[in-house]
Amino acid sequence: MSETLHSDVLISGGGLVGQTLALALAHHGLSVQVVDPADPVTTIAPGFDGRASAIASAVWRMFDVLGVAPHLVDHGCPIRAINVGDGVPDGGRIGDLDFVTADDAPPLGMMVENRQLRLALAAAIAQAPLVRLHMPVDVMARDVDAHGMTLTLADGSKLRAPLLIVAEGRRSPTRDAAGFSIASWSYHHHAMIGAVTHERPHGNVAYEIFYPSGPFALLPLVDDAQGRHRSAFVWTVAEKDGPGFAKLGDRGFIAELQKRAGGALGAMEMAAPRMTYPLGFHHSASIVTDRIALVGDAAHGIHPIAGQGLNLGLRDVAALTEVLVDGARLGLDLGDAALLARYQRWRGLDNMMVSLATDGLTRLFGIPGRTAAAVRRTGLGAVQRMPMLKRFFMDEARGEAGDLPRLLAGAEI
Repeated sequence: MSETLHSDVLISGGGLVGQTLALALAHHGLSVQVVDPADPVTTIAPGFDGRASAIASAVWRMFDVLGVAPHLVDHGCPIRAINVGDGVPDGGRIGDLDFVTADDAPPLGMMVENRQLRLALAAAIAQAPLVRLHMPVDVMARDVDAHGMTLTLADGSKLRAPLLIVAEGRRSPTRDAAGFSIASWSYHHHAMIGAVTHERPHGNVAYEIFYPSGPFALLPLVDDAQGRHRSAFVWTVAEKDGPGFAKLGDRGFIAELQKRAGGALGAMEMAAPRMTYPLGFHHSASIVTDRIALVGDAAHGIHPIAGQGLNLGLRDVAALTEVLVDGARLGLDLGDAALLARYQRWRGLDNMMVSLATDGLTRLFGIPGRTAAAVRRTGLGAVQRMPMLKRFFMDEARGEAGDLPRLLAGAEI
């Protein structure tokens, strides 16, 4: 008879959100088993693949508590200012809005290559004996009963815990099989992502320019080993234009990229492969069911317009960790419906509000015409002149708004 391995929690999905959650739970004394079909060796292969993330300051504090931040000391680039503008076809900007941090204030966030995040998590998990990774592995069956969840792996072994947490990303098979109700739609846009070296230093400034065809962002990265200045880009184009841009050679692509950047950083060269993917929205009406909880993109997928997708998932991590650790200390069943309901109440509203806000911004800045542009310029100008409103948006960017879990405040649970 095959062996059954028991733990406090099972996590399906070993990406950035899943591994952070495993580390957070283990840091507070809960045993965790993580399953994922991906080979972790391929996700930390040498070389920069162009993917990078803006980590909100509150999430960075959680990384510090969990021992991840020390592994990122030389790899995180602080975002000290964000310049927002409505774009015009020739690459210029009008109606600029600046968010600038005080010298003694925390940055708005830290830009880090995703590969470096994965390496840092791997190093921290290597020192966490309560985490066991089953990667790569295929799950052949998922069985729930009154006392827990059992996963049967391809080799016949079984994993069992009171709770299964699903961190499988947007196309989550476990979520779909469990019958979660998902609202979703396509934006009919493609996002192109990558990184460039550039002539002028970025000064720790991020640029967000809203063109009628879609938003364009330049996000500061640390200089490379040769001392060249670098920034990541996220460039949204209409669905019909995506294939054409994908076929452009590097010289033609850079010419178009520099035009959209409006000369802000001078001459550019490609620093990593570029990627293109379709953009869509999805949101789960509920994030818990019988002994299952959703985190990250399995629960919500939003437009990258504000760079909050990963941060939203890591806020799920902080809240769910606090709920489960508090429950364990009271001797509760970690899959208990009343315990999971606390997580639903805590994260359900915030997830919905952020999702709807990013969707609204996407639609507002995508409306063509002079009247719409005038309305946007008026709105940007109004925010620029109202310090309290600017502070609100800066707190949101830092991840410091709302009912913060203790980890996001930089405290142990």
